[in-house]
Amino acid sequence: MRPPTPPTASTAPRTLAADLPALPPGTSVTLRGWVHRRRALATVTFLVLRDRSGLAQVVVRAGDGQVVPPEETVVEVTGLTTANAQGPGGVEVTSPTVVPLTDPAVTPPVELWRPSLDVGLSTMLDHAAVAWRHPAQRARWEVAAASLRGFREALDAQGFTEVQSPKIVGTATESGAEVFALDYFGRPAFLAQSPQFFKQQLVGVFERVYEVGPVFRAEPHDTVRHLAEYVSLDVELGFVRDHRDVLAVLRDVLAGMASAVHQHAGRAVAAYGFGVPVVPDEIPVIHFAEALALVGAPDDEPDLAPEHERALGRWALAEHGSDLLAVEGYPMAKRPFYTHPQPGDARWSNSFDLLFRGVELVTGGQRLHRYADYVAAITARGEDPAGYATYLEAFEHGMPPHGGFAIGLERWTARLTGAANVREVALFPRDLHRLAP
Repeated sequence: MRPPTPPTASTAPRTLAADLPALPPGTSVTLRGWVHRRRALATVTFLVLRDRSGLAQVVVRAGDGQVVPPEETVVEVTGLTTANAQGPGGVEVTSPTVVPLTDPAVTPPVELWRPSLDVGLSTMLDHAAVAWRHPAQRARWEVAAASLRGFREALDAQGFTEVQSPKIVGTATESGAEVFALDYFGRPAFLAQSPQFFKQQLVGVFERVYEVGPVFRAEPHDTVRHLAEYVSLDVELGFVRDHRDVLAVLRDVLAGMASAVHQHAGRAVAAYGFGVPVVPDEIPVIHFAEALALVGAPDDEPDLAPEHERALGRWALAEHGSDLLAVEGYPMAKRPFYTHPQPGDARWSNSFDLLFRGVELVTGGQRLHRYADYVAAITARGEDPAGYATYLEAFEHGMPPHGGFAIGLERWTARLTGAANVREVALFPRDLHRLAP
């Protein structure tokens, strides 16, 4: 005897939950999604269906002859739109036919129907594939996705070309102690710490380039702001005068990202009160030496500590009414060898960090562009320029003055949505301890 044929979706056109309020009462609709919540009363069961657009309320009465399967079962519901102020958007679906499209779902490890995802971080990350179904959690990635869209749109409008660089490389970009080593057909290789070398070389081809992709840092950090793999939004542009030209492009990019969040994730922003920044026409700038004095740090401090960044964030908000602050002129000793020094005072660099609400979000600046300067910088590090031959070839054949920056998507999204930990906004985070799911 053959097993029963599992039910399949009908051929009726699908209506999304978000589209129901625009339809006149009595319209026949077919919804497809998950049983988000079921509440059984004496004579009626309320089925809340969830799809990619939102929630819809379905009223199943005892006389309808329908069985509502467990929460998270995938179903198709066909019924009539009916006005009801208590339903999402002021409408509900009545006289339904409920057809399960999967076997009954087992009880999920987290309660997705509750208004907030009240579970510990470990539980949320252990069950990420299910936890991301929660509307509040999903909303965070909707903000991230809208930000990516705005990033691309802002740069496309300024004549940039999107590129993709290798993620398996033969040399470290930033520091040899912070790379993941691997065996590449019997040869040593590494996961790329950044696309820095490649995006610089491609300035010699396209003048203006950007890339969205993963980067890998084998840093033994176990903090709320570090990941071993994260999404980097990299930009590099030619024919700059100095790092301020780079900062101007960054300002336009952030404004585009903020605008896209309002445009493409506006419902998520409104529903959960996410704080999208107002990007000023000109981002306030402070020199590194002034920043040290402002926060009371020793004048020989080589970098800003997290508490310094938080203090500077508060100062920028109070002094300039800005969530953003650029700190320029970091010591050359703390910057990569390809960084251009400050003209007239080589102690400082033509580089900057951008703080977003008191947390470093972006590192950027002007690069060296003359071949001889690179040879001198690499030699001064005690290294042989021959080890960088493929990188330096572009400079031997003429490179314009250029610079760029990189935005950490997870940090941006965490600050914007109020997440306390970047792991909360990474789909499947990788850190010092986590390699699954």
